[in-house]
Amino acid sequence: MDKKYNVAVVGATGNVGREILQILEERDFPVENLYCLASEKSKGKKLEFKQREIIVESLDDFDFTKAHIGLFSPGSEVSSKFAPIASSKGCIVIDNTSYFRMQKDIPLIVPEVNGKELENFFNAENKNKIISNPNCSTIQMVVALRPLHDLSKIKRVVVSTYQSVSGKGKSAMDELFEQTKGIYVNKPIEKNNFTKQIAFNVIPHCDDFLDNGNTKEEQKMIDETKKIIDDKIEISATCVRVPVFIGHSESVNIEFESSVSIEQVKEALENFPGISVIDYRKDEGYVTPVEIAGDDKVYVSRIRKDESKNNSLNMWIVSDNLRKGAALNTIQIAETIIEKNLI
Repeated sequence: MDKKYNVAVVGATGNVGREILQILEERDFPVENLYCLASEKSKGKKLEFKQREIIVESLDDFDFTKAHIGLFSPGSEVSSKFAPIASSKGCIVIDNTSYFRMQKDIPLIVPEVNGKELENFFNAENKNKIISNPNCSTIQMVVALRPLHDLSKIKRVVVSTYQSVSGKGKSAMDELFEQTKGIYVNKPIEKNNFTKQIAFNVIPHCDDFLDNGNTKEEQKMIDETKKIIDDKIEISATCVRVPVFIGHSESVNIEFESSVSIEQVKEALENFPGISVIDYRKDEGYVTPVEIAGDDKVYVSRIRKDESKNNSLNMWIVSDNLRKGAALNTIQIAETIIEKNLI
């Protein structure tokens, strides 16, 4: 019989936590015992997994010696406290928050892109067993950049994102819904999750501003891409929140060290795991967020030469930020650990 594992889902009642539960079931992850953990106020809630009810337990009281794998998505502050506790108890932690991503001794993993780093990490016998999941916008971009960087070294990337409100959680999705509904009945706009009205608007402001003028979200894309692929790549990012419920889109301009043809680019992308190229130069010959909600792949469209600069091209990348951008990638890391017998 194939081995099964005790899995703790931390932040189980949140958007990503619920998505993790759904994907664990869809992919028939080898779960022996499942522990759904959340804050004290969520204790006692019921979540469904494989047609049975799981009672949510308090994270504060949980004994992590019972779990082989911890899938964390409770927010940075909570992860900063409880991930090291879980790791010290022998639980392998895969953390979906931003807290550990840029720490030198913590691997930042997208399995298709740099999954091999997991072997080095575990073979080094680190006392720390925390693995970090990148930012949602970073994940979909590096999946598309990896095969192209292998084709010809990438010198520079300029990316503008069009990020759905689900990246800020359920309350942000509710805010978009309520504002949209309210506009039609002349109801005053209430802003709680965003700095400006999000309904029928776009906001060039994701996360807090830094001293250099970037937002934290923009800096994450820059720093994380360098850590995952190549620290020599120059990156400029502008992150924008748009009135879309699920699915992040990105307009990406790439400059290579040498010339590559569109045919070579398409072939490299089509042969890379997790990517689907939908690129026809006609009406509807490209992918938008509406079509990919609930899908696991990273979609690439609008591939074309940038005629303003040598060795450059543009492309459009779309993916479900709750799945590949968060929950799915977390589970794929766990699957890779199991497949490589690292647990």
